Amino acid sequence: MDDNHQLKSSGKALEPGARPTLKTIAFMTGLGITTVSRALKDAPDIGMETKERVRLVAAQLGYQPNRAGVRLRTGKTNVIALVLSIDEELMGFTSQMMFGISEVLAGTQYHLVLTPHVHQKDPMVPVRYILDTGSADGMIISRTLPDDPRVALMTERNFPFATHGRTDMGICHPFHDFDNEAYAFEAVKRLVASGRRRIALLAPPAKLSYYIHTRIGFERGLAAFGATEVSMGRMTSEAPLSDLRSYCADLMRSADPPDGIVSISGSSSIALIAGIESAGKRVGHDVDIVSKQSAEFLNWIRPEIHTVNESVRLAGRELAKAVIARIDGVAPELLQSVSSPVWSSMAPRH
Repeated sequence: MDDNHQLKSSGKALEPGARPTLKTIAFMTGLGITTVSRALKDAPDIGMETKERVRLVAAQLGYQPNRAGVRLRTGKTNVIALVLSIDEELMGFTSQMMFGISEVLAGTQYHLVLTPHVHQKDPMVPVRYILDTGSADGMIISRTLPDDPRVALMTERNFPFATHGRTDMGICHPFHDFDNEAYAFEAVKRLVASGRRRIALLAPPAKLSYYIHTRIGFERGLAAFGATEVSMGRMTSEAPLSDLRSYCADLMRSADPPDGIVSISGSSSIALIAGIESAGKRVGHDVDIVSKQSAEFLNWIRPEIHTVNESVRLAGRELAKAVIARIDGVAPELLQSVSSPVWSSMAPRH
């Protein structure tokens, strides 16, 4: 008695609400379970007509392989883990990143699992958990440091990963990054072209890799175009928005306020605008702002702001492609990309 006969003798198809299995597909097609399994794996000894019939029924039933079973058979989870700080949800960062990754994974056997963490806590905790439990085949991380212990650990474990941002630690690994150096340089150039000479930079925290790139571009711009820097003190793009608003208001009321501001963050720029206006000043008249944004919204509320769009969705797609290729054994030096600033069509021109 074969497995197909055993299944038919039960006289049952899929119970309402039950998850479809290989047995379900076998019952619906009249084939044996082994035949169904091999057809779904595109085995060469199974006829094309049979494969197409099995795939059609599987698609109609919404069949998905059981990940626990797949792991037992192959040692793989078919999971890509995305480790993000919960603070990155502001302005839709997380959702856009997930959209981009999902666009690539949709055509593969891989599934995306989001692993959130609080960036003030040890960022090694979620990475160690994934490595120690074997709960993913590859990992994507963000908020990279110049000397990032997560990168060192995953490299030591020979675990496939890709980073949103670069490192500077002598380890070749897959990454996708935004060219913050080019952005900051061009931002200063645009402000000087608008007649601005006293320029402040709202930068990311100094520990992050992209702080260095931003700072280099900003300082190159100041030197190239004859501008001077106005300090933002201890304010960074991750300061509480209320603190940033208050600081900016006090700065604009000071004896020597900036007449131009370069911002690395769209959400922070909203706080800057609020601070400028609470000090009785006007954006585009008393001070110009150049801001990076991950969603095109700043020019809706202040058309006079110069804006650059950083596509987090594009970053998600590039990172997903990189980590899958790394799982497949592609050399890491072939899986590195940097996207250039794209100036908004809504931004003012000079």
